[in-house]
Amino acid sequence: MNTAGLFAGIGGFELGLQQAGHHAQLLCDVLPTAQAVLRARFPAVEYHHDLTTLADLPASVELLCAGFPCQDLSQAGRGAGLLGARSGLIAEVFRLLARRRVDTVLLENVPFMLQLGGGNAMRAIVDALEQQGYRWAYRVVDSWSFGLAQRRERVFLVASRVLDPAEVLLADEQPIERPATSLATLPHGFYWTEGLGGLGWAVDAVPTLKNGSSVGIASPPAVLLPDGRLLRLGIRSGEQLQGFEADWTLPAQAAGRPAARWGLVGSAVSVPVARWIGQRLAQPGRYDPARDQPFPVTGRAPRAARFDGRRRQAVQIGPDPLGRRPAGLLTVLAADPDAEPLSLRATRGFLSRTRRARLRFAPGFIAAVEQHLLRMGGSLADLGEGAPP
Repeated sequence: MNTAGLFAGIGGFELGLQQAGHHAQLLCDVLPTAQAVLRARFPAVEYHHDLTTLADLPASVELLCAGFPCQDLSQAGRGAGLLGARSGLIAEVFRLLARRRVDTVLLENVPFMLQLGGGNAMRAIVDALEQQGYRWAYRVVDSWSFGLAQRRERVFLVASRVLDPAEVLLADEQPIERPATSLATLPHGFYWTEGLGGLGWAVDAVPTLKNGSSVGIASPPAVLLPDGRLLRLGIRSGEQLQGFEADWTLPAQAAGRPAARWGLVGSAVSVPVARWIGQRLAQPGRYDPARDQPFPVTGRAPRAARFDGRRRQAVQIGPDPLGRRPAGLLTVLAADPDAEPLSLRATRGFLSRTRRARLRFAPGFIAAVEQHLLRMGGSLADLGEGAPP
């Protein structure tokens, strides 16, 4: 198919779809850093800066992709939903579809959208698609089961007028078991920038890579190794944990601060997931209707569902389409020339937050972080009184 990528970021959708044999005709993203990456990596593709000024899609486009901004839909955001200044930009997608009904649409966003507004955010999206004559299917998918050592769940939605979306997103399932916490034998990823309301804990993986703070500070995850060391990942490992080649985002440094690369990587679509969807778009599978369940009229939207043109159905299916277990986080770190010990300042700040938190930590985790603090030349006396529960 010929594709158009809106909110294209650094081209995760486009690269994966290209690997599956599809061809980008148009790319659109407003960030100068994203533009620098897209122009370097897809030099022959037409580029448009501002979606709100895009009058129409190229006549050749058969597949419209949009990983629309998640800030207003994420649990960490303000919950503004589709009315938010950024996530509300999905209205621009429907504006373009109203001008020309592209055969197939591919959307991506965070799972929190399924419960936002009591499930009404997701219902508003599928309502709009049905009104324009599309069948649809969506599913929560975890990048971890595509061979990436990152726990990253995202909702992918396919809507089409020419094929059955259930045969794209809901035909494959290969469940694989996640490893259990074992500080003595496995590395564990977490966010050193958190510690009060959350941790982002991931076993033999990093937690979901994110786009950094609201003021543009990079937020790479840290890793507790079995030997007790705490390391902070380098950007090239971050790129590879999303399925890109190392230094894919290097062109962004010509348009912004080097730290902006983490935000671009954290906002991207995982390339192997896009490749799988692209392969199924080219060669649909077979959906088993025995998975169908009643679609709830109200409340949180189900984690997978479909619309066959007549009825909506919830679908009983897990987040593992392919079931490709990652090699492991130690393998990633062994090839990371930029990994470095978590700094004294970062470690002290993290531990100070855990002292005020009401979180439950894995037995031995806080003690390991304290030992890292001491190795970095710090003192437990600097943290004040009290210990985490």
